[in-house]
Amino acid sequence: MNAGIIRKAIVAAAVSLSVATIATSVTATPVAAQTVSAKSASLPKLGESGPEVTRMQQAIVARGFTIKGGIDGSFGPATQVALKSLQKVAGFAPTGTLDAKTAKFLGLVDVAPLSKSNFPTIGSSGDAVWSLQQALINSGVQVKGGADGKFGLATSIALGKFQSMKGLSVTKSVDESTAIALGLLAAPAPKATAKKIVAAASAPIEAVAPATGSPITIDTLPVRGQTSENVRTLQNALINAGIEVKGGADGVFGVATSVSIGKFQSARGLNVTTALDAPTAAALGLIPSLADLGLPTLQAFPVQGRCGFSDSWHAPRPGGRLHEGVDIIGARGLAIYAVADGVITRMLSGGPLSGNSIRLTIADGTYFFYAHLDGFAAGLTVGQTVRAGQIIGYLGSTGSTSNHLHFEVHPKGGAAVNPYPLIKAVDACNVTELLPQS
Repeated sequence: MNAGIIRKAIVAAAVSLSVATIATSVTATPVAAQTVSAKSASLPKLGESGPEVTRMQQAIVARGFTIKGGIDGSFGPATQVALKSLQKVAGFAPTGTLDAKTAKFLGLVDVAPLSKSNFPTIGSSGDAVWSLQQALINSGVQVKGGADGKFGLATSIALGKFQSMKGLSVTKSVDESTAIALGLLAAPAPKATAKKIVAAASAPIEAVAPATGSPITIDTLPVRGQTSENVRTLQNALINAGIEVKGGADGVFGVATSVSIGKFQSARGLNVTTALDAPTAAALGLIPSLADLGLPTLQAFPVQGRCGFSDSWHAPRPGGRLHEGVDIIGARGLAIYAVADGVITRMLSGGPLSGNSIRLTIADGTYFFYAHLDGFAAGLTVGQTVRAGQIIGYLGSTGSTSNHLHFEVHPKGGAAVNPYPLIKAVDACNVTELLPQS
């Protein structure tokens, strides 16, 4: 989409937003009493780097602004320039600092739960409306004008679409069922039932077990910003593993849950991503092990840092295609590594879609597909055995319009699966030095 068109849309959507709020409880009192002001101290600052900076950069680029050098996870001068441009177009003070208002506009602030006694209605505005709109967007329903904190016709239409999609009564307004489906209200625990209640103390009572939400799978791992029963299940698993979750199992995946995941990963010797990746979920007993799922464990991250990536599995692509990999974005020329010990089984130069590409196959038939390489490592040939962490090529844009690596995983040589949980488990986008090649 043309950046000018996007910027005009941002201008139309920009409003004066109040300070963002973050939920601390999902079942207690009204929202105003459940939230605390977002503090600028918790937002990325100039000179910092890491996954939160990558998330910010991705949000800026998604709104049509270019960051010179690309999404590299580093909050440097180029990111500051792009941030100033966005703030100016959105009608904010162009400080180049990620303040609470800008973070909220970019969708970087967690949504807050709603109060059953005070659902937002058409004509209302404020934080509760913003949370409603952002929850709709997070659920894949577009809200024309974005999350602007104003409950108008666009929000009503989006609510109707969500309700229709979920098989709910299409009221185009917020009711209890809709709020629960959006993860903005905790589902009430079913009341205990008894087949027979007698006076004797020994009389058995059969109670209905509390609902725990849909089963967690590798494709539905809770992520930061979600509010759901599955998040509560994650939090309880951390607590049962001896890891404190500040605020308890409140069903809200915010900073406290991320910190607790990081502590668990550190204690278990896992890669500390502070996100619920596949090995972490398996270690917590939330999903079967990768081996039981028939999935490989990556021994190395495929790209030299600095880089960035997000879960874009099955995102629409031109020609009716669906995205079957993960795109790792970085500067041209970054090293591309073998993710496991295996054999180079295919090399293609100048493919119409893939550009320069490589297929790496391991012992059980699983293969990894790398696309858009700028070039191959010197001397690399089909049939060559490589080890995990060995340089096999360099990041580029062949067959594409931007510098990135398209990476696919095909277990046992079959159909592609979402590689994001596997990639996230070995995330090394912050590692800029080349891996040893001796």
